[in-house]
Amino acid sequence: METRQLKGLSVLAAATFVIAGCGGIGKMKKYAENIKYTVDPNPLIVQGDSVAVSINGSFPGKYFYRKALVELTPTLTYAGGETPYKMVGFQGDKAVGNYTVIPYETGKSFSYSNKVAYTPAMSTSELVVKILAKKGSKEMPFDPFKLTDGVITTPYLMLSDDKVIMAKDAFQRITNHTQDATIQYLVSSSVVRPGELKDADVKAMADFIKANAKNPSIQFTGATFDAWASPEGELSKNENLAGDRAKSAMSWVKGELKRNKIKADSLETFYGMNPRGEDWEGFKKAMQASSTVPDKELVLRVLEMYPDLTKREEEIRNMAATYKEISEQILPQLRRSEMRLNYNRVGKTDEQLISMSKTMPDSLNVEELLFSATLTTDLNEQLRIYREASRIFPTDYRGPNNAGHVLFQQNKLAEAEAEFQKANSIQDNPISTNNLGACARLKGDRKKAMDLYSKATAAGPEVKYNMGIVNIQNGDYGSASSNMSGMSTFNAALAKALGGDAAGAQRILEAAPEKDSAMGNYLMAIIGARQNNGDMVRNNLAQAVQKDASLREKAMKDLEFRNFKGQLGI
Repeated sequence: METRQLKGLSVLAAATFVIAGCGGIGKMKKYAENIKYTVDPNPLIVQGDSVAVSINGSFPGKYFYRKALVELTPTLTYAGGETPYKMVGFQGDKAVGNYTVIPYETGKSFSYSNKVAYTPAMSTSELVVKILAKKGSKEMPFDPFKLTDGVITTPYLMLSDDKVIMAKDAFQRITNHTQDATIQYLVSSSVVRPGELKDADVKAMADFIKANAKNPSIQFTGATFDAWASPEGELSKNENLAGDRAKSAMSWVKGELKRNKIKADSLETFYGMNPRGEDWEGFKKAMQASSTVPDKELVLRVLEMYPDLTKREEEIRNMAATYKEISEQILPQLRRSEMRLNYNRVGKTDEQLISMSKTMPDSLNVEELLFSATLTTDLNEQLRIYREASRIFPTDYRGPNNAGHVLFQQNKLAEAEAEFQKANSIQDNPISTNNLGACARLKGDRKKAMDLYSKATAAGPEVKYNMGIVNIQNGDYGSASSNMSGMSTFNAALAKALGGDAAGAQRILEAAPEKDSAMGNYLMAIIGARQNNGDMVRNNLAQAVQKDASLREKAMKDLEFRNFKGQLGI
């Protein structure tokens, strides 16, 4: 804030003169220098596309002619025109009207606030106050009085770095898989019977090993063997029996791998045996699932009454003798080894994906096709691949969304927006919604952009950043800094500076990728000016002008550097 008052009589001195009761508006004009004004901000600054001003003023005692009316109009004047603020009216204590009354003897203070829409011509302007005094039918304009310079336009340094988001692929070059099979055993036996090897799951494992022995896309990584005994035998025997069954299953797998010349024995950790002993839990589950065992719930309740395992084993044998379903259906399925052969499936190489995306894209799955687009920096090639993804996989929103992302980078806003709309029509998703918000902002519709962003927050931190851009344009610098928190960019630094935290702005800009650009240097010079650091102003302006000569003229007129006139070094 700064107080402006014309040279000449002070307020105290003004109290000594008396304006006669007749011909008063002429004398009011003569002594208009005694009206006192305080302007905030000083200089004026554009905020949210408007230039606001607050004026605190005072009329001294024995100044305001009792029958006079005064219309005071703050006005921005600039080359080629002017923009008036709203008029405010005052009147003497014997005047007829509806304006604010100013007592003759004591005078009176007043406060005024208003704003006007910013236009580029205001960047080099002055704020003056125009006064029109009236008495009856007589009108007398006073000489315009300069209040302050205007307008600082630093908010318009904002960069349009709206964050549009690419929908990610889920491509994994190496994926983990298993081939499972189970070998069943006779009671008290760990011998693998030839008939078991003809079971579909065991035969499928053998066929898989044979088919992929020389397949470079299949990497065998290990095999595990979990083995159990049925719970009617003696506990110690069952534990040994489970171990023997695990060994016999492992021997069969080892033989299959060796027969197909797969060198698994060289890996110490390839095989893992897990003898589980007797399978009481498996017994209970099988009983509960059975539809043929009579009185199964009663049987289980009776068996669970025996915490002593030896006694329970004896009772299970008795039950098996009583109920054939237990001996013939339940217990046999518990005598087993579960084999799990682990392997990695290695996907196509980058070279294969690039080639196939050009020559046979229909042979790739959607994840492979989307990933192949990331293997090139050629935007046109990326666009071609994403459009192929849209064609081949029309129910996947990622193809059109990512095509829109490329078009956005190519500054083809209308085409990008159409792709984002297509993506959202396939699946309403926060990523494409955010991207539509960026399109709306660039088209000038901030409200629509903010509405879309509010629906897209799940898309990631880019959405908050985009909100911050709108906040800057709307003059809400606190919200802008909050939404851009954690981002080291030019705009994040600008928001901090506009919010009054020059030191915080400096820290952000020093970590921003735009730091060494012409505009980065220019903003750093402004930050220096706001910290009254002349060296910082001069050094950064010199670098800015060296990179962009047009910034010299801008700097010479920029009110951010008003305290360094003649010291800019450019």
